[in-house]
Amino acid sequence: MTRGHRITIERGGHVRVVHDEQVLAESERALVLRETGCPERYYIPPEDVRMDLLTPSGTQTYCPFKGTASYWSRPDAADLVWAYPDPEPDVAEIKDHLCFYEVEVF
Repeated sequence: MTRGHRITIERGGHVRVVHDEQVLAESERALVLRETGCPERYYIPPEDVRMDLLTPSGTQTYCPFKGTASYWSRPDAADLVWAYPDPEPDVAEIKDHLCFYEVEVF
């Protein structure tokens, strides 16, 4: 890790993702990732995500702390969700969990 950069992962509470009045995900098993300089992000197990409502996109991004992310879209929202299929060892817990930009936390 870069000096001063920190990532922590812990169990989150109940989260739900709604887009255009449609529930895309709901979970009691989400992980909350806190990273220096970034907002909290909730990573949701794929079993709790409506993958049938998402389409893989060709987008990939790279984070030196988490690895290479793959993205999924909705017809009206490009790259709405991402996951790290092969994350860096320090964040291995988030492997294949999906993360959305906006999440309702209960």
